[in-house]
Amino acid sequence: MSVLDRYVIKQFLPVFAASLAMFMTLIILIDLFVYLFRFLDNGAAIWDILKVSACYIPKSFIFALPVALLFTSSYTLGDLYTKNELSTVLCSGIPFWRFCVPLFILGISASLFSFFFENHVVIPAFKVKNALSKTLLRSVNEENTSDVVIRSGDGRIIYAADFFDILKETLYGVQIIELDGEYAFQSFTRASSAAWNGDHWVLSDPVLYEWEGGFIKPRRAEINDRYKEEPETFRRSLVVPAELKVGEAKLHVENLKKSGLSYAEAEADYFHRFSFPAVSFVVIFLSVTMGGRFKKNTLLMSLLASLGTAVIFYVIEMLSMMSAKAGILPAPAGAWIPVFMCLIAGFFLLRYAKT
Repeated sequence: MSVLDRYVIKQFLPVFAASLAMFMTLIILIDLFVYLFRFLDNGAAIWDILKVSACYIPKSFIFALPVALLFTSSYTLGDLYTKNELSTVLCSGIPFWRFCVPLFILGISASLFSFFFENHVVIPAFKVKNALSKTLLRSVNEENTSDVVIRSGDGRIIYAADFFDILKETLYGVQIIELDGEYAFQSFTRASSAAWNGDHWVLSDPVLYEWEGGFIKPRRAEINDRYKEEPETFRRSLVVPAELKVGEAKLHVENLKKSGLSYAEAEADYFHRFSFPAVSFVVIFLSVTMGGRFKKNTLLMSLLASLGTAVIFYVIEMLSMMSAKAGILPAPAGAWIPVFMCLIAGFFLLRYAKT
C-alpha cells in the first residue's frame, strides 16, 4: 500500500465512522418511535424498550452502511478537490481510477463483510428483537399453523391438514393424497388426526378411498409406517423469511416449490440476500463520479447527493422486488436489476467525471 493510499484511507475513515453512527442513530430512532407509544400503552418498562432497540443495532448497521459509504466517499473526494489536493494528485500523472483504488477495495470489503455479518449477526439479533417486541406488545404468538399443504420429496404424496400443533407434533383434519408412478390419482386417506412418534405419522381412525370398479370406495385403512415426512417440514410454513439465514432461506424456497405453493416472494427475498450486500461497492463506484463536482458547500452537497441517490436506488429496488414477488420478473432479475442499473449509471457518469 502506497503513501497515497494510506492518506486516502486516513481521510476516509474518520468521516465514515461519524456518518455511519449518525445514520444508524436516525434509523434506530425511527424504528423506536414507530412502536414507542404502543410499548408504553402496554406498560412496557423503559429498560425493555431499550433492549429492543439494542437488538436492532445490527440491522440498522446494514441499512446505514451503503448510505454512509456513499456520503463519505463523495465528501472525501469533494473535500480533497476543494482543497486542490485532488487536482495536485491528478496533475502529477496519477490516473483518477488509481487514486480511487483504496475506495474500491473498501467497497468490496464492505460488501463481503455485510453479507456474512447479516447472516451470522443481524438475523439472530433481529429474531430476538421480534420476539421481545411481541412480548412487550402482548401479541398472540401462535406456535401453530393452519391450512398446511406439503408435498413429499418425490412428489407422489401430498399432505394436507386443517391444523398443526407444533408443541405436540400433531396434525388435525389430515388428508393424504397418493399418486402413482405417472403422477395420476391412486388413493386418498382421511384421518381425524396424526401424531408423530419419532419415526412416522400414526393416523387416528384412517379411512382410505380407492378406485374400485370405476368408483371411489372407502374402507378402513390399515395402520402402517409409510408416512415419514419430518415435522420440521410442516413447521417451516410458520417461518418469517427475514429471520432465516441464507441456507435456511434456500431450504424454505425448495420446500415451497416441493409443496406446490407460491414461492415467488420467498425466492425473491433469497436472491436479495446476495444482491443487497453488493450495494456497498456500487455506491462507492457512484460516489467516485460525484466526488469532483462540488466546489462549495461540500458537506451539504455530499449529504444531499447521498440521500437523493439512496432514495432513487431504494425506490427502484422496491419496484423491482415487488415485480419479482408478484411473479412479473424472475427472482434473480428483481434482486439484481437495481444493482446493475446503478453500475451502468456509474460507468456513464465516470466518463464525465472531473479527472
